[in-house]
Amino acid sequence: MSETEEKNGKSGIQVISRAAAVLRALKDEKNGLSLGQIAQRVGLARSTVQRITSALMDEHFVITAPQGRGLILGPELSALASAAQYNIVEHCRLLLNELTHKTGETTDLAVMRGIGMVFLDQVPGTHRLTTVSKVGEVFPLTTTANGKACLAQLPEDEACKLIKNEWTRNGVEKDISSLLKELAEVRATGLAYDLDEHSSGVSAIGFAFTDWVGELHAISVPVPSSRFAGQRAKIEKTLLETSSNIHSTFQ
Repeated sequence: MSETEEKNGKSGIQVISRAAAVLRALKDEKNGLSLGQIAQRVGLARSTVQRITSALMDEHFVITAPQGRGLILGPELSALASAAQYNIVEHCRLLLNELTHKTGETTDLAVMRGIGMVFLDQVPGTHRLTTVSKVGEVFPLTTTANGKACLAQLPEDEACKLIKNEWTRNGVEKDISSLLKELAEVRATGLAYDLDEHSSGVSAIGFAFTDWVGELHAISVPVPSSRFAGQRAKIEKTLLETSSNIHSTFQ
């Protein structure tokens, strides 16, 4: 490779890195940011941000906000996000099948979206009595295995906000310190538990992982509580094996 080609390659990588920084700056801004605001957040000159956003607008990755109030993320990113979600379901489907084959229990895949867990996929168990949730159904964070697993991956201040928000919406009055202690145990062991908390008669174990685009997902195994004690050790062992496999994939 010539010196010119090497310089061009490094320049191209820098442009991609800067464009990614601009997109991340806009990620949570529903009302839009001005060029000056973006430049301040990403630490670049306004003229550089203008060139980058102009190119992103040509590809519909960035669009003008309603009433012309700066820039927001564009529809093309939503299309890519949908494709990424499909890929994560496709990627995890074999793992879900293997989990169900080894345990005989239903296995779920969910993604953390805002203030809840959205179910993306499920492989039903082979027992006559199984637990079933609908794809697209939204479950809470603080009383489910998959929700707790994801909360444990967040910075404590962010997790506390989500916990208090959920409890306030549902009129729950609890000591948050006990749940924070439980989340610390989840981080230490890699597994989160729902022991008849979300639905009476149903218990679950799950773990969380971060995918290619930084979204938190969880794989969990719900079990009728009547056979949970007998299945617990097998499910824990199998989930930890799956967790090790999937984390190595997304490193």
